[in-house]
Amino acid sequence: MPRDKILVADDEQSMREFLEIMLKKEGYKVSLASSGEEVVKLMEKDIYDLILMDIRMPKLDGISALKKAKTISPETVVIMITAYASADTAIKAMKEGAYDYITKPFKIEEIKLIIKNALEKKNLQKENILLKQVVRERYHFENIIGQSSKMLELYDLLEKVAPTKTNILITGESGTGKELVAKAIHYNSPRKDKPFVTLNCGAIPETLIESELFGHMKGAFTDAIATKKGLFEVADEGTILLDEISELPLMMQVKLLRVLQDREFKRVGGTEDVRVDVRIISATNKDLEEGVREKRFREDLYYRLNVIQIRLPSLRERKEDIPVLVKHFLKKYSEELNKNISTLSPDALRILLNYHYPGNVRELQNIVERAVALESTQELTALNLSSYLNEQMPLKKQFDLDIPSEGIDLEKVVEEIERGLLLKALDKTKGIKKKAAELLHINFRSMRYRLEKYGLNHGPDS
Repeated sequence: MPRDKILVADDEQSMREFLEIMLKKEGYKVSLASSGEEVVKLMEKDIYDLILMDIRMPKLDGISALKKAKTISPETVVIMITAYASADTAIKAMKEGAYDYITKPFKIEEIKLIIKNALEKKNLQKENILLKQVVRERYHFENIIGQSSKMLELYDLLEKVAPTKTNILITGESGTGKELVAKAIHYNSPRKDKPFVTLNCGAIPETLIESELFGHMKGAFTDAIATKKGLFEVADEGTILLDEISELPLMMQVKLLRVLQDREFKRVGGTEDVRVDVRIISATNKDLEEGVREKRFREDLYYRLNVIQIRLPSLRERKEDIPVLVKHFLKKYSEELNKNISTLSPDALRILLNYHYPGNVRELQNIVERAVALESTQELTALNLSSYLNEQMPLKKQFDLDIPSEGIDLEKVVEEIERGLLLKALDKTKGIKKKAAELLHINFRSMRYRLEKYGLNHGPDS
């Protein structure tokens, strides 16, 4: 059944009541207004998908109300009704943004069809159905590539959790495919025909994240020039992925907790509660339990999000999957770049198997794309891998030490490797120690201790 909100505006009570009964039978949520002024007041409190409005109304007529409605919420579809058919009035209404124009008396089936078509067109503008079908095909489980025991365990878990409503926390290093797994869960669930939306919690300024999640009313803040639905409302009946959930500010963690508990929220500047049915999938490459211990992440929210945890293995943990991944990316980028490269030389495969992949599958994908772009033969050779990998290999070579017959000083070698990693992390973060600690997946106290140990404790903390 449709869940779209329709506002019926007519100065005749009998017409309002008739349309209300008819539309509610069709499954729509219906609100009523008896004047243009009431239309504006209601739109300042809530968002409507469609307005069915009489042109002749007291005080503020339908055309004037249409202009104001389009200023408040440009996405709302408006259909005008009148008993006085006039080509001039119809043209004026269409110029002001009306979707259509019907005259009284009208047939019930006619108005049902016009409303249905208007709402379908509105939804099509937001989501291309052909693209949605392509996305659905891409995110079946078989498109998460790998045949290792760890991946087989992952497929088994995904098959169990996808049909449920349970909130899921996906953890894993950057580049392991957290968003791909979230999409696979959605498109293999009963919600597959409903929206899948994503918010990167670390990419939105703290001042805007509430509006992004929950929407806002016109005039709620300086740049709120029109009413806007938030991602939770857009994702109603579907799934929302909150990526980098560890970056969500504490103030927003409280508000998110309310949505998880009550399944409702208020838009910024709004007074009406908005109820939604949304499955929440969260993703992070950080240790949320450590965030809880350090009071950076709410414990109650953590347990609400972490009903089922899916940990994605790093590529280093499933190196046996590298050949099949390379084959997949080789085919993908050969087609995209109009190359005829179908095989991989033994030396090239050996290099790829020996690399340590700090960027995981995403880095392997980039390596193959770059090599395919540079390759001039029909076989991917080691030559076009070397230029990139040689820049990354000095650190890797420290881990490939042989043990000579006279033995080695283990503690000294470990210290050299540790010192090299600390320096490399500091170099990547331009000397900012807190960021370097995050790169090394250690806490800041441990970072300071190690830097002092090697006489490297200089430069800014953050």
